[in-house]
Amino acid sequence: MPEHDWAGLTLYHRAVRDVRGDRLWPLNRLRDLHPEVYAREVAKYAGREALLTERVERLNCLWNDVLFFSPVHPGPLLDAVRSMGRAVPPVRFWSLPASALDPARACVRLVRPWPDGIKPPPDPADEWPYTPEGLGQFTLPPAETLARLRQLPLADPLILWMDVPHVLYRGEVPLSALTELRA
Repeated sequence: MPEHDWAGLTLYHRAVRDVRGDRLWPLNRLRDLHPEVYAREVAKYAGREALLTERVERLNCLWNDVLFFSPVHPGPLLDAVRSMGRAVPPVRFWSLPASALDPARACVRLVRPWPDGIKPPPDPADEWPYTPEGLGQFTLPPAETLARLRQLPLADPLILWMDVPHVLYRGEVPLSALTELRA
């Protein structure tokens, strides 16, 4: 595997409440290890159940066989939400050095905006190799995302990273590799 310069590249994940064990696990693995945690987490997909069977071609697995990270810091996303007067309590996030993931088990997935709230079908061309060069171009929030968050109705759920590039990782991550931050 070639050496890459991952310096300064960081990934973010919303901190999980009620963590069990010493690892962050993909949803399908949670189903076997901690069914009660799985039930709580899978409920987040209400109305978006089709995602649970979506394929990640580059990693030869399903959407819920991977962990999700973002190369975009949550601060600007939350600032966009708060700029319109929506009260957002402090939210816990974890950060992870991008170098902590095995590039052979990861990819960057471009996520297109959802016109009319309907997710477009996945396109394998939207899955990129996980490299510092590829990841580095996605560290700033897309203007469309900031605009969406500034217009988010109060009754709508706060899904920060719905339309920003994701890093998908087929594996688990030790909690010791994560650093907590609040935004």
